[in-house]
Amino acid sequence: MLRSVFFILFICCLSMLSFAQVKNRDVQVGFSYGLGTEFENKNYSYTNHYYKLQFYFEVKETKKVSYQILIQPELNFATHQLLNLYFIEPDEPDYIEKRERYTKLKDIKEYVLNLGFLVRKPLSNQASLYALGSVGPMITDKETERLSKGFAFADVIALGVTFKMYRITIDLRPSIRHVSNAGLQKKNSGYTTKNIDFGLLFAL
Repeated sequence: MLRSVFFILFICCLSMLSFAQVKNRDVQVGFSYGLGTEFENKNYSYTNHYYKLQFYFEVKETKKVSYQILIQPELNFATHQLLNLYFIEPDEPDYIEKRERYTKLKDIKEYVLNLGFLVRKPLSNQASLYALGSVGPMITDKETERLSKGFAFADVIALGVTFKMYRITIDLRPSIRHVSNAGLQKKNSGYTTKNIDFGLLFAL
């Protein structure tokens, strides 16, 4: 089921890419790899690494900045562990069993479609800075004490820098990422991580 959903999303991305080419807009495609870890806290540990496809579509350019839409299908591999067993309070049903289950280290897969908007400031013909905000639907395959299994959202804010060499652009992007389900499911404490992405982009 998930493979079918992401295949359809990927086809939609390619269709948008073809449309952008027809309209003669500045388009870049690429991929990135990223690493992240939770902000220091006493309740849980969470580390992740992930792979993203990237589709950049320029929507407007002025003398000083340009504006772009970014579409990023993402596969995220995370490890999570409850550190503070008292996070599970005694008034919860089966709280002892839950403490034992949630304090075990877990491997989690997250399937995400990030939809972002960025403002880019050129520094030279080869380099630029940008600010990015994105939000996207996500499916997670494991329940934890902080987040229910299934549907959630991944929100990202980032500052990035790019360096262009001929038709290839190197992309470096520190970011903050928050995952939660907006109260649509029972568990919604979520995770917040600091991340760094390394990417390559190709102009079309």
